[in-house]
Amino acid sequence: MFDHVTLRVADLPAAERRFQSLLDQLAFDETHSTRAIAMWGDFALAQTEDDAHLTRGAHVAFAARSNEAVEAFWEAGVAAGLADHGPPGARPHYEDDYYAAFVRDEHGNTFEAVHRAANRRGGHVDHVAIRVADLGAAVGFYRGVADAAGFSLREEGEEDATFGDDSGGLLTLFAGSPTQQLHLAFPGDDDAVRAFFSTLVAAGHRPNGEPGERARYHPGYFVAYVLDPDGNNIEVVDHHDGRGA
Repeated sequence: MFDHVTLRVADLPAAERRFQSLLDQLAFDETHSTRAIAMWGDFALAQTEDDAHLTRGAHVAFAARSNEAVEAFWEAGVAAGLADHGPPGARPHYEDDYYAAFVRDEHGNTFEAVHRAANRRGGHVDHVAIRVADLGAAVGFYRGVADAAGFSLREEGEEDATFGDDSGGLLTLFAGSPTQQLHLAFPGDDDAVRAFFSTLVAAGHRPNGEPGERARYHPGYFVAYVLDPDGNNIEVVDHHDGRGA
């Protein structure tokens, strides 16, 4: 479901060291590192020079291979200065076999390691949750993304809505103080990239980069960007050389 999920941070080298200590526990290798960005497969950190562009209030959950990996992730996070946001343990109110732990950073972002039979296949990021100022508007926007990128609305209630795909990946929207400056990218072919952009811009959403190749990322990186109702940068991308999550 996710091509990549990117958080903007104020001190990339420090954040990279912190996350390496966590993600080592999940056996996630760093796949790319520059002065501007660090990536572990489908999860990335990007440098920002402006506090107004820091990611705040996002929730990112990583797929763990075992309960022991969940425990090691939590211990490493607390040792790295993240706040305990829920120690390792069963969470049967989510699913019968849901075993997870949670930590929180200084900007209100929470990070989870989860082990269960229904973990997302084919990526490190199991699920993402964001808060939105207007749930109806956000559901309408992400329906448009889903129609283009090949996932669907799975559940909708008065206070939340969840989108998913057949890989097990999930994106949940909660009504509340909105998540800020999160970047979500979803995979698709060239037609999906164009449909995503044209449909959402026609619906009144703000364009942030029209369909085209961005060779500075890699040759064949065909992409478009639109801002969601809360200003988060959303992308649909086709990797013509086979790269991607």
